[in-house]
Amino acid sequence: MAIQERKYMTEKQRGLLDKILVTGIASFILIAFIMPLGYMFTTGLKSTQQMNDPNVSPFWPQSPKIVEYEGEELEVYQVPIEGGVRELAAVKKTRAQTTFIDPNNPEAGLIEWEGNWRKDLVPVYYANPQWENFRTAWEELTFPLLFRNTLIIAVLGTIGAVSSSILVAYGFSRFEFRGKNILFMILVGTIILPMQATLIPTYIVFARIGWINTFLPLIVPHFFANAYNVFLLRQYFLQIPPALDQAAMIDGAGPFRILTSVILPQALPAVTAVSLFHFFFAWNDFFGPLIYLVSAPDLWPLSVGLQRFNATYGRMPNLIQTSALITLVLPVIIFFLAQRVFMQGIVFSGVEK
Repeated sequence: MAIQERKYMTEKQRGLLDKILVTGIASFILIAFIMPLGYMFTTGLKSTQQMNDPNVSPFWPQSPKIVEYEGEELEVYQVPIEGGVRELAAVKKTRAQTTFIDPNNPEAGLIEWEGNWRKDLVPVYYANPQWENFRTAWEELTFPLLFRNTLIIAVLGTIGAVSSSILVAYGFSRFEFRGKNILFMILVGTIILPMQATLIPTYIVFARIGWINTFLPLIVPHFFANAYNVFLLRQYFLQIPPALDQAAMIDGAGPFRILTSVILPQALPAVTAVSLFHFFFAWNDFFGPLIYLVSAPDLWPLSVGLQRFNATYGRMPNLIQTSALITLVLPVIIFFLAQRVFMQGIVFSGVEK
């Protein structure tokens, strides 16, 4: 009995160690992925002075401590004096000697310190996040206008891409017709076709019909399905038992009613995954808007506006990081709200019946 209990405790301890190990590895990976975002956030809260100051900590938003004395602003240093280190404000600086006062007791008079203040003294810093950087980036980036343009392109394009892909995937997964497999292979084969191969002919067509400098080239083509979206949806539709379709047909449902009432409610994870894929693609797309909206700044999305902002404030990385954080807010919120359904759609779309 004792041997059995000891074996049980050993297996229990081993299971606990396995859980701790898995948790530790997962936490390490999570921290590794979050660190760049944390660096962006802390950098966005720094002042331009801190970005150019080699003495300040590079990780936290800080500013040099300043005190006012007789109408002048004095910098505070850590001064080794009288057997310890004190925080004193420099009144007069020279290479060989510096005059200080005690900010907490200025009536005590001047304190003379001998030494090179540039080499031997360390400035005192305090936490000072520059939240106004977000306001500056918001105004200089004209964020409301760019956000509206990006939302129009992303939302309308997603509606078109998802709805058309659902119809095509439904046809390939539920209907039998001559050449079905060949057509599907041709469709999937277009995934490897690079956009650069069709860029010039497509641009010429859109230019001749007057779509340049409008949203139409960035929205309308997505209403004609996408091979990648069709593939994911078809694979998921194949997991839904055909018996459900037959039961609906017995009740008098037609093909479109079966799609809306039987297929789509059960394929919500796949539809969510496809919607997020296209939404994030449209949100981050830079090449398309740059080509078709180059002469229409009022229609630029965030991707193009950010590039212009970066070129203007290239010497102020704190504002560049702040503007990037602002544009990340909506995609991050959407992904975290839909991540569970998104993962289900990705997992089950790769398994064919």
